[in-house]
Amino acid sequence: MIKRAVYTALAIEIVALVVFTVLWESLDFSVYMWGGQAVATDARLYTEQALAHWFTYSPFAALVFAPWSVLPLTLGRLLWQLLSVAAFAGGCAVVMRLAGRPVTRLSLAMAVAAGLLLEPVYHTLFQAQINLLLFGMILLDVWLVSRGRFGGVWIGVAAAIKLTPAIFIVFLLVAGRTRAAATAVVTFVSCGLLGLLVAPEASRMYWLSLFFDTSRVGAPYISNQSPYGMLRRLFTNDPAIDAWYPVIPAVIGLAGLVIAARLARRGDWLAAVAATGVTGLLVSPISWAHHWIWVVPALAVLLRGGRAARIAAAVAYAVFVLAPMWWTPRFGGPGQYGWHGWVTAVANCFLLCGLGFLAYAGRLAALPAVAEPVVDVAGTERERAIAI
Repeated sequence: MIKRAVYTALAIEIVALVVFTVLWESLDFSVYMWGGQAVATDARLYTEQALAHWFTYSPFAALVFAPWSVLPLTLGRLLWQLLSVAAFAGGCAVVMRLAGRPVTRLSLAMAVAAGLLLEPVYHTLFQAQINLLLFGMILLDVWLVSRGRFGGVWIGVAAAIKLTPAIFIVFLLVAGRTRAAATAVVTFVSCGLLGLLVAPEASRMYWLSLFFDTSRVGAPYISNQSPYGMLRRLFTNDPAIDAWYPVIPAVIGLAGLVIAARLARRGDWLAAVAATGVTGLLVSPISWAHHWIWVVPALAVLLRGGRAARIAAAVAYAVFVLAPMWWTPRFGGPGQYGWHGWVTAVANCFLLCGLGFLAYAGRLAALPAVAEPVVDVAGTERERAIAI
């Protein structure tokens, strides 16, 4: 009965996605396709707009989109969406493995079906965004590195496409995986050089100024669930924020990476990757709602905890399904700016959940560890420290 219900629910979701993809021209995917075409004309990539929106990714990302841009728009979008779901399923499988759970067809179908209901996931698919692909790439690399295998390439590629995954390169370094970190850096630089070779003027514009320019993306918009977005809304988009704000991501980034490194060194790669992903969201000045895909491993961390943690997971799941910040004023009127009590808390609900999870991860990292015998890849027993 449960098996049939899970497979039916997942099938309905996939069919609905296919129908939606065929009928709806997702904005972000159209901008991707424009970027894939514009990169051949170099600086045009950043001097002109597509559908009244700027292309905000790196020149290398435009090269990645270039093969898709030669396909008919609907066909390319459909293939992109199906690939995104496949990447999300692969990421869910890695999360389950890192959690020590068996990955069966039923358990994976259940995880994917539940995950597709999360706002960051369905919002990504609504916009035909790239987040699910990056999610799968990063988790694949983390899985390889956690097993002592060669890794770092996919994290380097993900960072070259969209800069925010670069925090995972730092994570590899502080977690003691220097070879993987070096591989990721070499891959990142190589991808950047490829972009420079194809579009030198666009590369100069991007790396010298545009990659940290938030004025092109509307930072105060309610979808930006970063500390920077919250402060822009609280202080009515006061430009003076830029003078002192850098202290906040520096403190959060340092704390989050220390927590993630401690967890990884103790063998808790699930909590480590979740903490790193959430830290990246809190450090970035722009963390759109569809960027919060790292709620998936965070929920898995909470679900393996005690009763209070599982209750928190249920509440967080409801928040990320309902996304109540969309119910608050968000069109630039007076109701969006300043402090409005509980409305302001709801308007920043993803951010508050992220801060709460990072505090929980910090508690896990601070707990004493016990030695537990486990079997490594070669099949021999060794001792690994895990949090109790």
